[in-house]
Amino acid sequence: MGISKWFGRHHETRTVGAYTLIEKLGHGGMGEVWRAKHRELIRPAAIKLMSPELEAQADGKQTLRKRFDQEVQATALLTSPHTVAVYDFGKTEDGGLYYVMELLDGVDMETLVVKFGPQPADRVVHMLRQVCESLDEAHHRGLIHRDIKPANLYVCSIGMQLDFVKVLDFGLVRDMAHDLHLTAEQIVSGTPAYLAPESAARHQFDARSDLYALGCVAYWLLTGRTVFEGATSAAVVAAHIYEPVVPPSQVTELKIPPRLEEIVLACLAKNPDARPQTAAELQHMLEELPRTWTPQRADAWWRANLPDILARSRTPCRGESRGAH
Repeated sequence: MGISKWFGRHHETRTVGAYTLIEKLGHGGMGEVWRAKHRELIRPAAIKLMSPELEAQADGKQTLRKRFDQEVQATALLTSPHTVAVYDFGKTEDGGLYYVMELLDGVDMETLVVKFGPQPADRVVHMLRQVCESLDEAHHRGLIHRDIKPANLYVCSIGMQLDFVKVLDFGLVRDMAHDLHLTAEQIVSGTPAYLAPESAARHQFDARSDLYALGCVAYWLLTGRTVFEGATSAAVVAAHIYEPVVPPSQVTELKIPPRLEEIVLACLAKNPDARPQTAAELQHMLEELPRTWTPQRADAWWRANLPDILARSRTPCRGESRGAH
């Protein structure tokens, strides 16, 4: 039974804990994400409901629930402003698992490039630096994301700041995938385009595999293409393991500074030892590049391309606003 049908049995109240579900924002292998309103607080939120099918496949429900609890608790410890904030978690009346996170106004990096094309190099640098800040704290606390991809990186309007990046789904995919003994292809949730060679070949993940994935994200942002393309997922995974990377400057007409290209290619090294070893190191490398993407340019871009989201994010009272996550 699909999660929509499962939840439909309780559509009269449409509540989960202290939240009323307002609008479905998306769905994936883990379940569905809904925009929600707290019963008393004016703060909007997003709720991720874990699919009942996922729980049913688990070898042991108690193990799955324990790991879910541990992962949400760990994610809640992350205080970087560039990591999505987790507010709460619990069980539905049917015993399903859910967690509550901040509702974001913006667009994910997958949609950003699909709708608006490859991005200017200085804007890409601006965004990558923020992702590094989130990853640096997480790695320091022993959390490896394992699913860094454009769809999990959100470019937001936060307060009066634009192009503010949030990293989503931290650590949850990792341990749930471990509990379910999924295959390598299932673990990456249909996104082998962002899988590090050692992860594909030997199922090894560490901080450097997250940085490889971030290099793939940078390639996507700069060129509008993934690092490797193939007729099948297996072909793409094999390319990550064996094929050399074509420099991004050779597949786009947009100007890419040579030093930025060097950094991206370093992240995409087959050997993890040849990459930046930490997110802090990568962030430092990016910080040395000129900062020419200004708040004024960001403001002009948002007003021209996402005026509705910009206006919504700056509404004086957002208790009834329609956020996007």
